[in-house]
Amino acid sequence: MNNMSRRLKGIAMIIFGAMLWGATGPLMEWVLSNSDLTVSFMLTVRLVSAGLLLLSFLLLTKKDVFAIWKYPVWWKKLVVFGVLGMLGVQYTFVATINASNAVVATLLQFLAPIFVVMFISFSYRKWPPRYQVLGILGTLGGLFLLLTNASFETLLVSNEALLWGVAVGLTFAFYTLYPTQIMKEWGVLLVVGWGMLIGGIVLGIISRVWRSNEWSLLIDPLIASIIIAIIFFGTLAFVLFLSSMKYISPVETSVLSSMEPLTAMIISVIWLGRTLALWQIVGVIIMLVCVTWLSVEGDKDQENS
Repeated sequence: MNNMSRRLKGIAMIIFGAMLWGATGPLMEWVLSNSDLTVSFMLTVRLVSAGLLLLSFLLLTKKDVFAIWKYPVWWKKLVVFGVLGMLGVQYTFVATINASNAVVATLLQFLAPIFVVMFISFSYRKWPPRYQVLGILGTLGGLFLLLTNASFETLLVSNEALLWGVAVGLTFAFYTLYPTQIMKEWGVLLVVGWGMLIGGIVLGIISRVWRSNEWSLLIDPLIASIIIAIIFFGTLAFVLFLSSMKYISPVETSVLSSMEPLTAMIISVIWLGRTLALWQIVGVIIMLVCVTWLSVEGDKDQENS
């Protein structure tokens, strides 16, 4: 497979994965708004179920899913990824939805490329290229319009939502950068499967999920169907997102996720009746233009290197 084909494969993976992940936002918003399910309970069920499904699939393909636990250097990295990466990004994302809505939560994830660029620049001890600086400033400008509708006196989301949103950006950046080495050694599916299971078990222990009275709510056919869709879409989205990093750079992977808020917005408007004000829409457009530009310039950088 030549470089162009590899890049196209990576781009297709991240765009499709971003659309699936964007679709899970409104689904989770609906569940949290129309049932008594809590963030912790829903995520515990989702992560444990998805992790077990992935690992079971690998077992069926004759993959030794337990071999990684024989090597302390690898299983320690796996546990860190499961707790800080997988659980971190999922919990902060759903908490942001719970404190605001799916559209705001997905757009606040665009803080992640900023943290990725900052980390890479700090690691190499050099300033990022001019296009990345301009792209970041444009993204922040669009984010300001989204959150304020161009009013310096009004913040359209709560302080809680904003704090969770920043946490989404940080954890998403960590989730993007941290697992590359372990995934090259053990494969994406194995790491994602164990990461989900570890994250779900840790959250379940913290929230004492076995004592929850929310189990009875899963009897409702509609709630159960939506939870199953969230598990399936979310799992596939994570696998595609992480698999794309084999073909395109972490920065490009982050910024090419622009299909995610578009998907979340379209579904939210059609299904949940959610709308944005004029300057908020302008802000969204600016953010999407900036991240697309970052991707194009990143592509030129790769070709010239």
